[in-house]
Amino acid sequence: MSRPEDLLPPDLFYNDTESTKYTTSSRIQRIQSDMTHRALELLHLDRPSLILDVGCGSGLSGEILSEEGHTWIGMDISPSMLAVALERDEVNGDLLLGDMGQGLPFRPGSFDAAISISAIQWLCNAESSDDRPEARLKRFFDGLYACLKRGGRAVCQFYPKNEVQRKMISAAAVKAGFGAGILEDDGGTKNVKTYLVLSVGGGDITQAVNGLDDVDIEDGRNVRQAMNGKGIGTPKKGSKEWIMQRKEKMKHKGKVVKTDSKYTGRKRRVAF
Repeated sequence: MSRPEDLLPPDLFYNDTESTKYTTSSRIQRIQSDMTHRALELLHLDRPSLILDVGCGSGLSGEILSEEGHTWIGMDISPSMLAVALERDEVNGDLLLGDMGQGLPFRPGSFDAAISISAIQWLCNAESSDDRPEARLKRFFDGLYACLKRGGRAVCQFYPKNEVQRKMISAAAVKAGFGAGILEDDGGTKNVKTYLVLSVGGGDITQAVNGLDDVDIEDGRNVRQAMNGKGIGTPKKGSKEWIMQRKEKMKHKGKVVKTDSKYTGRKRRVAF
């Protein structure tokens, strides 16, 4: 069976007919509900929060967010999906038409948290020769990092086509500055659900995942070392890698930083 993202771009695939069929399917409703509850569990929110729902579709995931007491803003590329959402009484979030592969048009630090259910695998498809999946992923994760508050988390449930896509997505998240881990539910079965759990500087990603066997830390560090609280994506303070990450975070905030050179991160000799 062909994957939807292999057939058409999302704004064309989810036309009026497909959007209505998707939203009214009891099976889809159940799956979306389960995955949204799982994403909220991984976010570890302890109070009502403002949440960004990326790829919100017809508002099935947003409906759960409202039920759990959160306020949310949804963004989707399909006009037909958003039209269905506007017609549904259960949808209480604000809705925005936009392509996440072109970035996220929100002010820095706007959201406490973010979720994305069954959406980000579409970023691995470029619809023209002028665009590349890597560029779309970069714009998305850079924008997501910028619009989350420090210490905020995001959980993206997605269906990678293969291991190459899985690694390309997680690598793009780490490069944007996130602490990142991948959790799989029902691993090894055809019903496997993959969750990319992300944290902005100041959050501990290891608190969001339970157990070692089903967790894959994506920045190359040892899983057990990470679970012992040494952090994900946090190099030694003062090292070149640490300095480069700090500069990238400053750039995301719109601040001016010094140009990189061969002397960046180099230790100075003690002068007497």
